[in-house]
Amino acid sequence: MSVNRLLRVGSVAVASLGVLALSACGSDPEPSGSSSPGGSSSSAAADCPQGTLNAEGSSAQKNAIEEVISKYNEKCADVTVNYNPTGSGAGIKQFNAAQVDFAGSDSALKTVATDGGETEAAQAQKRCQGNPALNLPMVIGPIAIAYNVDGLSKLVLDGPTAAKIFQGTIKTWNDPAIAKLNAGVTLPSAPISVFFRSDESDTTENCTKYLAAAGGGAWTGKPAKKWTGTGAGKEKSAGVAEGVKSTKNAITYVEWSYAVDNKLGIAQIDNGSGTPVELSTDSAGKALAAAKIKGTGNDLAMSIDYTTKEAGAYPIILVTYEIACSKGLPAEKTALVKSFLSYYVSKDGQASLTDLNYAPLPDEIRTKVDAAIQSIS
Repeated sequence: MSVNRLLRVGSVAVASLGVLALSACGSDPEPSGSSSPGGSSSSAAADCPQGTLNAEGSSAQKNAIEEVISKYNEKCADVTVNYNPTGSGAGIKQFNAAQVDFAGSDSALKTVATDGGETEAAQAQKRCQGNPALNLPMVIGPIAIAYNVDGLSKLVLDGPTAAKIFQGTIKTWNDPAIAKLNAGVTLPSAPISVFFRSDESDTTENCTKYLAAAGGGAWTGKPAKKWTGTGAGKEKSAGVAEGVKSTKNAITYVEWSYAVDNKLGIAQIDNGSGTPVELSTDSAGKALAAAKIKGTGNDLAMSIDYTTKEAGAYPIILVTYEIACSKGLPAEKTALVKSFLSYYVSKDGQASLTDLNYAPLPDEIRTKVDAAIQSIS
């Protein structure tokens, strides 16, 4: 298995930076991972354990987790964190097979089996020695509808129109439905080239959840990790972004950071509030703040309202969860998981994501995630 190993080792600076504070939340509203580094040498051993942490999964959070690993290693230089961005499905399979210590997934563990076998949640519980695995929302990854059309610097789409484009019933850029949403804009008569994820992907599942919910019946398939619409398939987020970048009059769905990195146009979404919503950290955060927690206890699986009409809320988002055992890992691995995930959810950890075109967790959700991490034993 190829592993993306990121390790930043400080020298003299490590001592001055101190360590992460990982005490339980208690009445302190700040996550433990957000505390300023400091403490005695005895607390340093507890707060910054030594060892190697292996994880795998979501490619949507690749840029985010790599940045957080780098920042974390400035504080905890004796921890090696390996993350392999093979996709959510592969990550969950590796986690359930006890090959990695936690997994990244853009959907919560499934509690209903589609093939009549064991659910993902049931398999994860077995892997955790009979204890539940936790869905810990960590990264808001807005999904951009990204395009490459010469001369088109602004594009507005709504749910039904986007669904028809990706279903293949709208075939040209100057279709009346697109023109109505973009009055005064010169649209080419060229055919629309659609690119989709050929690998099973939770980005696909979250995008199709939006198309099914907001598409007004135009999307005929069920939300799923496997694409059922029109277009040409490319592997992973990098593949579809590169496909659009190299193809005129093309469109795709892809995580925001990949659209920005490839300098693609990003559609504004008319969510029915009266004003098209531009994708930003604030607009994506508004959508997550309106989501509901459907998990119980420290399981923080969320239900997103893809049909929200809240002003300024960008409705096409995915949440990357870190899937971790509530109990059942060896003590040394538990310490590593808690240390790293505590930093990831901290204010410092979340703040580092904004420049990478991810949206930080709203504070009310962030504190709940931290409390769930501190419950791991």
